[in-house]
Amino acid sequence: MKTPIRLVSLLAAAFVAVTASGGHAVAQDIKIGTVLSATGPASFLGSPEEKTLRLYVDKINAAGGVLGKKIALVVYDDGADPTKARTFATRLIEVDKVTAMVGGTTTGTSLAMAPIFEDAHIPFISLAGAVEIIEPVRKYVFKTPQTDRMACEKIFGDLKARKLTKIGMISGTDAFGKSMHDQCLKIAGKYGISILADESYGAQDSDMTPQLTNIKNKPGIQAVVNPGFGQGPAIVTRNYRQLGITVPLYESHGVASKSYIKLAGPAAEGVRLPADALLVAEQLPKNDPQRAVDVAYKQTYEKATGEPVSTFGGHAYDGLFILVNAMKRARSTDPAKVRDEIEKTKHFIGTDGIFNMSPTDHLGLNLAAFRMLEIRNGDWKLLQAAR
Repeated sequence: MKTPIRLVSLLAAAFVAVTASGGHAVAQDIKIGTVLSATGPASFLGSPEEKTLRLYVDKINAAGGVLGKKIALVVYDDGADPTKARTFATRLIEVDKVTAMVGGTTTGTSLAMAPIFEDAHIPFISLAGAVEIIEPVRKYVFKTPQTDRMACEKIFGDLKARKLTKIGMISGTDAFGKSMHDQCLKIAGKYGISILADESYGAQDSDMTPQLTNIKNKPGIQAVVNPGFGQGPAIVTRNYRQLGITVPLYESHGVASKSYIKLAGPAAEGVRLPADALLVAEQLPKNDPQRAVDVAYKQTYEKATGEPVSTFGGHAYDGLFILVNAMKRARSTDPAKVRDEIEKTKHFIGTDGIFNMSPTDHLGLNLAAFRMLEIRNGDWKLLQAAR
């Protein structure tokens, strides 16, 4: 009796699946996509994000994976180019068939990709700062870093406590810089802050002396705030000191990396910024709920890479584990079910803070997730040990 052709085909396929796995049938991997700015002007953000994702995916797989399956991380580098990011997002969906996406280093690339994942009904957890990524709420789009609006609030609260209410602003024209600039303008009145000078700089600018001179010459300014990321803020900081400006300078969480301190050099001394507790993990009180998570991630990352920890890798850590925990709760890798569980994330202690998401809040952090830091002797100093 001849074996039916269809049965032969099925048996052959099974044989290939078994032999390809070394003699053991294996479940199909869970494909998680990531598009990061690992090279280019935002590489000091994207590189630690990529290293973090690879490091912890390996750890998860070594411990047995998720739901009995290994994670297959599909990585693309957009070089901080929104057009490339959009192309890679489409590829992740149409070619790679990913279950979810953790990535989007910059605001510009994240905003370019968000509609694509939203339309495809694939969960997207961004690692970028602007509040526009999650407001208005998109059903399938989430993020892990604190928002630019929260950064304005934290800075303005510190200024108010120091009785400094008249400020100048110098902002990057990139998507994040512009968004934070606009958010600061919106809420300044709430904190009694008057903006007496408002300057900007481009991503390719190598000297901000003219703009800072305008700020210096404006009577009454008591402090300066610089919304921006990348090399721009370091140049601002150096030019600031070169001009002999003595009023306090505040940066955003977009510079929360030792790379900024290295680029700015001694000029960074005394600069304040809102940032993750991760940067000052060992300075946290023993009873701080984030201390154990932050110290463990910091030690693991620094041992594996030989590099100082940055908040940007922490954003990726949080995004990955929010996703993994959601898949475990859903007991499924179905994108719609995973999305629902991401939205139900409660009391997740991450490097960015304690997350409590909801249908109206796809970040889930409050202002306590930010700590005010000051750069002293080339390192971070926690100014507020308590929440």
